[in-house]
Amino acid sequence: MTRVGFRRFAAALAMVLVLMLALGGGAWWWLSRSPQPLSWQGYADADFVRIAPTQAGMLTALHVARGAHVAAGQPLFDQDDVAERAARDQAARQFEESSRQLANLQNAARETEILQARANLADARAIADRAAADLRRLNVAAPAGAATLQARDAARAAYLSAQARVAGMRAALDQALAPTGRDQQIRAQAANAAAARAALAALQWRLDQRHVAAPTAGIIADILAWPGEVVESGAPVISLLPPENIYIRFFVPEPAVSHLHYGDAVTLSCDHIRMPDLPTLSSLHYGDAVTLSCDGCPAGLRGVIDFIAPQAEYTPPLIYSDQSRAKLVYLLQARPRPGQVRQFNPGQPVTVGLPDARPGKASPRAVP
Repeated sequence: MTRVGFRRFAAALAMVLVLMLALGGGAWWWLSRSPQPLSWQGYADADFVRIAPTQAGMLTALHVARGAHVAAGQPLFDQDDVAERAARDQAARQFEESSRQLANLQNAARETEILQARANLADARAIADRAAADLRRLNVAAPAGAATLQARDAARAAYLSAQARVAGMRAALDQALAPTGRDQQIRAQAANAAAARAALAALQWRLDQRHVAAPTAGIIADILAWPGEVVESGAPVISLLPPENIYIRFFVPEPAVSHLHYGDAVTLSCDHIRMPDLPTLSSLHYGDAVTLSCDGCPAGLRGVIDFIAPQAEYTPPLIYSDQSRAKLVYLLQARPRPGQVRQFNPGQPVTVGLPDARPGKASPRAVP
């Protein structure tokens, strides 16, 4: 082998050795490196509570706005309740009438009638005492001849009559003190009063259903009907998002499904994207002031954010992936000042900014 051939052979061998060492090092790194955490792509979803009236009727008032936080029991909207209120008032009067009639049957006689019965009983007792005294005197005088037997018999009859009158007056007093109605009358009237009470409760419930409150705390995600509209029974008026109803949907390949079970703990993470020239969503809040501008509009137009959508939107529609997260947008809504509303037309392009705020900084909470 010539000197030149030997050099070529040595160079080739050195190159092969270098490649083998590189491959070996790469294999060692691949086998000894820590495993990457297992993860899957998903998205947040929620079960919205669609609040609807139990009865058909015209919507008269809304007490909340989109994006507002409400507490459990807070009023949401009202329906026309004129008919229900009139029916409730009528039932209340009927219940009052039945209750008073029952009380009248259960009560004793009038106070003056009771006083009169007591006076009559006292008078009868006085007459009976005098008749008893007359009879005692005549029982002594008649055997001695000082009185006739006829007078004694008359005195005895007067005494017995007085005793009977006392018994009658005592019974009249007991009757005045007892309930004026018979037992069967009282039971029948008590049943009527109970039926009137049940009818009143049913009509009060129908009246209360015209004023709908939040069944649980949450965020007003959307308003589906407005005052002046006639809403059918069961037709949603407000979409409420309770925080506890938010959940995560994610998709797992078939080979990994067998390793996941109901109740297993998982980790969740999401991006906190900060654009170079715009504030993040977390820096914008309900009630923040914003500036408004449009072609041909005067300067100094301002508004207030009064809605932040609780769910994300894609524009244009995309497939969920790491690359598409940066295109995720949220819908916000700003309302111009009352005196500046006429400067805008539906469909007109408008630019929204922050008044006196640097990029990425939160805006003030009120319109100056």
